[in-house]
Amino acid sequence: MTAPAESRPTSAVTMDRTRPAPAVRRLLDWRIRFAALGLVWGFSFMFMKVGNEAFAPLQVTLGRMVFGTAVLAGALAVRRERLPRGGRTWLHLGVAAFLLNALPFSLFATAEQTIPSMLAGICNAATPLFSMLVSLVALSEDRPSRQRFAGVGLGFAGVLTVLGAWQGFSGQDPRGTLLALTAAFSYAAGWAYVRRTMPHPEASHLSMSAAQLTLGTGQLLLVTPFFTSMPQGYPARSVLSVLALGALGTGFAFLIQYGLVAEKGPTIGSMVTYLIPIVATAAGALLLGESLSWNEPVGAAVILAGAALTQRRPRPAAPAPERPARSAEATV
Repeated sequence: MTAPAESRPTSAVTMDRTRPAPAVRRLLDWRIRFAALGLVWGFSFMFMKVGNEAFAPLQVTLGRMVFGTAVLAGALAVRRERLPRGGRTWLHLGVAAFLLNALPFSLFATAEQTIPSMLAGICNAATPLFSMLVSLVALSEDRPSRQRFAGVGLGFAGVLTVLGAWQGFSGQDPRGTLLALTAAFSYAAGWAYVRRTMPHPEASHLSMSAAQLTLGTGQLLLVTPFFTSMPQGYPARSVLSVLALGALGTGFAFLIQYGLVAEKGPTIGSMVTYLIPIVATAAGALLLGESLSWNEPVGAAVILAGAALTQRRPRPAAPAPERPARSAEATV
């Protein structure tokens, strides 16, 4: 889910030297893949909500990671690539797995116990706003302009609109909303960490992503048994939702985003951020029957407008025109 101009998919690397096969590109136009990516990430919030009906949030997240890892491991085997080497790389990937996968996935799933899935999807759209704030501290090369600061202010005004601040936040559960916003902040912190520690990874995007999800799965395997009990049942509705959340919303989504960024560049790839809250809101309202107040779509639009401003880079100043050399007559 997640991603800013700095917002990228929840994997460690978004660019790779290898391009998708031409036949695949001809078969699936990038616009189709772009729309598919927005759909699967937008529907992920509905899948979490349905998964919560039978499983604890940590179990939903663990299932998501297991199925997502399986998809990337299969792709890795098909392409005959190896996992990255080097203890330092794996250490950085472990931190990235926690900040970009294990923690935010768990926070969103926990938040959706008390807030609608559409609100969680809208909170996810705040990731670009947090990314710019984090970059001020962690990435010295980022020098935000007044326009980007204005975007942050506008975006957080949108957050207050979504929450109904004038009503004293009475319309939504404050704890669940805070957890969802913390998940968005975790994405921002994770991407700042990745950009600072692994700016030029030697391994491919697929290899790094598979290793990252593997580490995230291991982290959840260590903690989930201590904080959850065995499910009372395995209804097909919830099982299929967790399967779709992992295989589609995590595994295949990473592969789609990888090819999209490799073909069209990170700017196009990051624009999927603007589709996610729209899809999440539509899925929650139409398929789950969640109620929608006027302030939620209006606030979401304000958040996205602010996020768009934070992602814009100022145009480089045009070089000053050179003065014509003076003629000999002019110097006499």
